[in-house]
Amino acid sequence: MSKLIIDQLTHPQKVRLLYKTVLRLHRGLPEELKELGDKYVRDEFRRHLKCSPMEAQLFMTEWAKYAATITKQLGIKGKPLGKLGDELDAECVEMLNDDQVVQLYELMLAAKGLEGDVITAEDIRKK
Repeated sequence: MSKLIIDQLTHPQKVRLLYKTVLRLHRGLPEELKELGDKYVRDEFRRHLKCSPMEAQLFMTEWAKYAATITKQLGIKGKPLGKLGDELDAECVEMLNDDQVVQLYELMLAAKGLEGDVITAEDIRKK
């Protein structure tokens, strides 16, 4: 979609477009990651329905970055080209509030459970 058309969309239309884009991108993920990702996306977008304009801008920017990253990792045919995901840098993690840290931790536990990994005491200490 061209920038000119996107600029003409209202904020709710932009949010809806980003939401649908992310869910569409998830179709290329392995089934268990797709289910986890779709649930997380729905929850996050619902959670931010009534956020402040500043939070909304940050939210949209971060989800747009996520969509761009997944697009690169899935390639043109929508199939994983290699490793999926990206490392969080320490500075980004330090900026999270307590609720976000708990949410990130719960997401890590869910992802590790999907991969069949054992959750160790070391994982818990990293919190």
